[in-house]
Amino acid sequence: MSGKLFIISGPSGAGKSSLCNKLLEACPNLHLSISCTTRAPRPGEKDGREYHFLSLEDFKKQKDNGAFLESALVHHNYYGTRQSDVEALLKQGKDVLLEIDWQGAAQVAEKIPSATRIFILPPSIEVLRQRLTQRGQDDSNVIEQRVAAAQAEIDHAHEAQHQIINDNFDDALDALIHLVKN
Repeated sequence: MSGKLFIISGPSGAGKSSLCNKLLEACPNLHLSISCTTRAPRPGEKDGREYHFLSLEDFKKQKDNGAFLESALVHHNYYGTRQSDVEALLKQGKDVLLEIDWQGAAQVAEKIPSATRIFILPPSIEVLRQRLTQRGQDDSNVIEQRVAAAQAEIDHAHEAQHQIINDNFDDALDALIHLVKN
């Protein structure tokens, strides 16, 4: 028996990670596929838990060898999902969660059309800016770059089968759990 693949996308600051963490707690058969990235770890992040942190050279070598189901350049760093990681979980009958950007979601959907795509939206761009600022992880220039990128990313929300506006966290989580369990 093969598991199901769920792809969650949305702009930085929309609440994807927080929602995904609670979704994983609520759905024991759902397993997060750990993506690879060339960006530096943020405070508290651990290699192999949030991401596989790779050097640019290692990332490019794996990409050239066709290891990635999807990959993209986002905010000046590369991100990618190793195909072997996802396939191993699916073959074990486990449901798999990918938390990736819209570009990666489109690449995966092309290769695995049965994947369910879910796009998390902020209630507004201003709320998104506030969330990014309150995180305290980026300077004001990076925040403004992320806000500009978010406006462009939101234009791709319609490509997902489902859109969830994260205005109220509990309501957004309930909607997400319902999609995964049904």
